[in-house]
Amino acid sequence: GPAAAAMDAFRNLLARLRPLASSMGGGAGGGGGPSGTTAALAVGLTGTAGLAYFGVNNCLFNVDGGHRAVMFNRIGGVNMQRVYAEGTHFMMPWFQRPIIFDVRAKPRLIQSTTGSKDLQMVNLTLRVLSRPDRDSLPKIVTQLGTDYDERVLPSVVHEVLKSVVARFNAAQLITQRELVSRLIRDSLTRRSADFHIFVDDVSITHLDFGKEYRQAVEAKQVAQQEAQRAHFIVERAVQEKQSTIIRAQGEARSAELIGDAVRDNPAFIELRKIEAARDIAATISKSQNRVFLDANSLLLNVHKKGTFDLASRRHEEEVPPTPPTKAEAEAPPPGPPASFASEY
Repeated sequence: GPAAAAMDAFRNLLARLRPLASSMGGGAGGGGGPSGTTAALAVGLTGTAGLAYFGVNNCLFNVDGGHRAVMFNRIGGVNMQRVYAEGTHFMMPWFQRPIIFDVRAKPRLIQSTTGSKDLQMVNLTLRVLSRPDRDSLPKIVTQLGTDYDERVLPSVVHEVLKSVVARFNAAQLITQRELVSRLIRDSLTRRSADFHIFVDDVSITHLDFGKEYRQAVEAKQVAQQEAQRAHFIVERAVQEKQSTIIRAQGEARSAELIGDAVRDNPAFIELRKIEAARDIAATISKSQNRVFLDANSLLLNVHKKGTFDLASRRHEEEVPPTPPTKAEAEAPPPGPPASFASEY
């Protein structure tokens, strides 16, 4: 900056004056008045350069980017009217002293343990991004000091967290996390404004509950899973029962249809024999072994018709049996055979 350039110039001037002063001092020792005057002049120049270097080094101060300065003097205290911006500024050595602040937003993690609406202990970690009010830096110096954030933010954050978290129960803290974060940010912004501190962002980085609550939640989850499993087993049993009933009804209907087909059309049995013979023949043809069986065993004698007559059997079933005569009804029942009686 300008102060560093000025100091470098004074250093160069002193480096050039030192050889001149030493040479003139040697000439004065050899003898004459003019040389003594020249030596005195060199010493004066050297002292002037030293005073100038001291003044430049102690009368200038720099304010870096993202910083502001407040001036303190030994008579009137802090200057409440002016805040020094970035750049190089003049001051009176020993009489004035600059107090430099970092006015950029700084993150800070604050942990707090508080209680919810349903009396559950909640462990919260809050990330607060804050910065001081640039125009109120003189008030911050006089009222709070340079460690203003250490003095204000922890107590304010704890107070706001306890007041906001107490409105929600444990489940709502998880499901309505965005709402909780917004309420904390609004309340914290209002409270910190009383201390000339701006809050740019607030976020919940960690949310945890007590050990007892975690165990209760795990037990609840296990109970719900067991209930769902029992419900599934009941539903599966009901479905299996329905499928068994439907299967039995289908088999009964199939048997009834087969019986009707056999009764109404004797050729249905011949069709079944043909289908069975075709399946048996296909299975045997794919075998690598040689099989010698008769046609009757493999149902391959499809050209041979059965000797039974379904029409006559149906007629016999339709004719009711003749009732017994009176003599047959009054006759005693036949006794056991003689061989049976002799054995017992």
